[in-house]
Amino acid sequence: MTKHICILTSVHPPFDTRIFHKQAKTLANEGYDVTLIAQHNVDEVVNGIKIVALPAPINRFRRMLNTWRIFRLAHGQKADAYHFHDPELLPAGLLLKWFGRAKVIYDVHEDVPKDIRAKKWIIPVFRAPISVLFSIFEKAASTQLDHIVTATDDIGLRFSGNNTTTINNYPIVTTAAAKHPAASDHFLSVMAGSLSGDYGIINLVKAIKSVNAKHSLELRLIGKFQDAAFENELRKLVSGCTNVQIMPWLPQKEVFKMFAEADIGVIVYQPVPNNINSQPNKLFEYMMFSLPVVASDFPLWKRIVEGNGCGVTVDPTDPVKIAQAIEYILENPEIAGRWGENGRKAVLEKYNWDNEAVKLLHVYRGLLNDKSD
Repeated sequence: MTKHICILTSVHPPFDTRIFHKQAKTLANEGYDVTLIAQHNVDEVVNGIKIVALPAPINRFRRMLNTWRIFRLAHGQKADAYHFHDPELLPAGLLLKWFGRAKVIYDVHEDVPKDIRAKKWIIPVFRAPISVLFSIFEKAASTQLDHIVTATDDIGLRFSGNNTTTINNYPIVTTAAAKHPAASDHFLSVMAGSLSGDYGIINLVKAIKSVNAKHSLELRLIGKFQDAAFENELRKLVSGCTNVQIMPWLPQKEVFKMFAEADIGVIVYQPVPNNINSQPNKLFEYMMFSLPVVASDFPLWKRIVEGNGCGVTVDPTDPVKIAQAIEYILENPEIAGRWGENGRKAVLEKYNWDNEAVKLLHVYRGLLNDKSD
């Protein structure tokens, strides 16, 4: 009998790369019956995955209070396993465990206690106590669940026991033409995803302005703003700068077309607690498309970028250092080409979703007593 898996998210869009394109599709292709409950405008079936639409909340707090609604929708699916992706759904996960016989999996994308300490919308004096209280609750709740999946090994260290598996957010390998040394007249860099201050976009734009005193380098910023004040600051900074384009969110296929045209990948997240040990998908996507990389000099990123000979790491708080690294790549096309080739090789051999999919399926086969493993 086909096992039914219900995936839950109250935060992420229905076609989120990790949730839909990687995990849900992998499970559906393996023969599982997969339902995804997420914010969407219509119930529909996409790639064999049934999407149950959640109405968009009016604000963040209304979204967090949606636990009971999501629990009822999920419980009504009568699934064999529930896989939820947001810390605010921990109460729903516990209810599903207590009032049913299904297996329940908590997918932890970030170190939430660290993230809470950097949340600007939380009054500063409350951040530390809220972080401590959530950490206690999260660890206690996780012991009631059947399995914890974490996006990085560093996050996994927070959860002890044998029921934790790291499933890295590595890219699905696509056919990407090897890069050649760029023409010397015009260059392109693309950054796609959430547009927020913690991702170093202000420093990146300042660096691009400096680089353009010597080279013609176009920067395309693609995604959604998380903060109106930051959006205003950025738009004011790029006003009159023809080499920086701010573009709306685009489907992954369109973003990948731009990556294939680009000459350099720059990712200069700022050293806030939740960034330092993260493994952003963009980094590996740059490598997959044979782009030489300029990245923040966090120890983990340094091991990935410089350890695989695919770029250089710099102080992400210093626009001058960022600009110097970019200029070095643009002025040394042979080295840039070699770094790009090394990055793609590393993704093909190590940092790819095929390897992580094996771990995901192993988790499900173990939980659901599937003898095919």
